[in-house]
Amino acid sequence: MRNPIFTKSLVSGLLLCSASSWAAVTPCEAIMDKINAKLEGKGVSDYSLKVVPKDTETKLRVVGVCEGGSKKIIYQKQKTKKKTEE
Repeated sequence: MRNPIFTKSLVSGLLLCSASSWAAVTPCEAIMDKINAKLEGKGVSDYSLKVVPKDTETKLRVVGVCEGGSKKIIYQKQKTKKKTEE
């Protein structure tokens, strides 16, 4: 007779492993939506997010990784024109 606690633990462990594997392949759009929400919540404006292959060299800030680590999301602050008083 099998130990029911061992069986439940085994099943729970397998489910957690498969859930973490699924979560690791998050689409870039979902990650970008979360990043946009955080930036807007902090009052950040005039920026752009761009998805690039993970091997792309950049001096810009990497703010996320998506598609199972095959791509990265980079952040760039946009320069705004200062208003002049007349």
